[in-house]
Amino acid sequence: MFRYDAVVLDFDGVLVESVDVKTRAFAALYAEYGPEVAAQVVAYHLAHGGVSRFEKFRHFHRAFLAQALSATAEAALGARFSALVENAVTQAPWIAGARGFLERHHRRLPLFVASGTPEEELKRIIARRGAEHYFAGVRGAPLTKAEIIAAFVKDRNLQPERVLMVGDSNTDYEAAQETGVRFLGI
Repeated sequence: MFRYDAVVLDFDGVLVESVDVKTRAFAALYAEYGPEVAAQVVAYHLAHGGVSRFEKFRHFHRAFLAQALSATAEAALGARFSALVENAVTQAPWIAGARGFLERHHRRLPLFVASGTPEEELKRIIARRGAEHYFAGVRGAPLTKAEIIAAFVKDRNLQPERVLMVGDSNTDYEAAQETGVRFLGI
């Protein structure tokens, strides 16, 4: 029998080779503030994978630009970011072995996606990739990874120690720790 009753997967960097797409988008959005700010933005993004882009925008403006970010400006940044990444992420290659794993296991146990990507965008990308049939649930921002995992566990009446979170960031690890699920880092 299986060791786990469900698997929760991060999306970018775990299922799809899309981290570089998003890194380039952050750099492009902040290039107008100069190379030093753009470099700080990229470094922070890479160190805080799995965190919502909106949380990152607020941090960038506060920490690197010493500016408040209005809701209108935040929404505009989000729209620009989506325009830069959605098609590229849809077309990005699968991580080696990811699609085979989904094919082998999606009928055997529930597979879920927990991502920092805005939920509606994430669902569009997964649908455009023809991959929605693999997943019992797909959730994204504005919920945190811990909130998403906790909801999957509660909604399916799962035992946390029988759920595996597969991720590639400290955010993923911390969410697994917070919710009591097992963690596999890649």
